[in-house]
Amino acid sequence: MSVRVRRVYEPPEPEDGVRVLVDRLWPRGLAKDAARVDEWPKAMTPSTELRRWYHAGEGPYDEFARRYEAELAAPEAAELLDHVRALTREGPVTLLTASKEPGQSHAAVLLRLLG
Repeated sequence: MSVRVRRVYEPPEPEDGVRVLVDRLWPRGLAKDAARVDEWPKAMTPSTELRRWYHAGEGPYDEFARRYEAELAAPEAAELLDHVRALTREGPVTLLTASKEPGQSHAAVLLRLLG
């Protein structure tokens, strides 16, 4: 099982495997064909409210991660998380994010839950 996180703006690599965009919004300035996204499970991404709360600096990363994990327990999000988990059993999966700091983002939470 191989899962990694990369910025969506980095050029695709052969070892990416299935490329999964884990952001709710499409990355600014990036053409869809250049991104080579295979899956975009929007219901598995942080809610707009949680994303705005975190980016406004209203709370620490640990609290954001806790709230995001609670959102991932919702039926639709949990089903999509299970789907991505199943993809990891078939081959490499790359979680794509536009976040400037992927290690302090929702992508890191997903990586931990999928790893």
